[in-house]
Amino acid sequence: QVAFVESGGGLVQPGGSLRLSCAVSGVTFRLAVMAWYRQAPGKQRELVARITPDNDFTRYADAVKGRATISADSAKGTVHLQMGALKPEDTAVYYCNTYPSRNLWGQGTQVTVSS
Repeated sequence: QVAFVESGGGLVQPGGSLRLSCAVSGVTFRLAVMAWYRQAPGKQRELVARITPDNDFTRYADAVKGRATISADSAKGTVHLQMGALKPEDTAVYYCNTYPSRNLWGQGTQVTVSS
């Protein structure tokens, strides 16, 4: 059964950093592309970053390029998103899923960037 459990969010000041984690079950990493998405209040969910665990190929949204690093640990079934130089516009609920996404989402983890 597929499940995504996100953690690591919180309140951080502008310019700060966070490391988000996602425990994944029911997905075979070597056959999947894993991704982080986010949804800000009043906005549609958007793709933040994706990784092909089989070869560590990564892609990032322009909004986070240079500030985010996605990684995956196939042995542990986890996906991480390290974000730095955080901005207020990074405030959102962050979710992990496959890419393209499956029609099943975890609870997400709230990231709030504010002074």
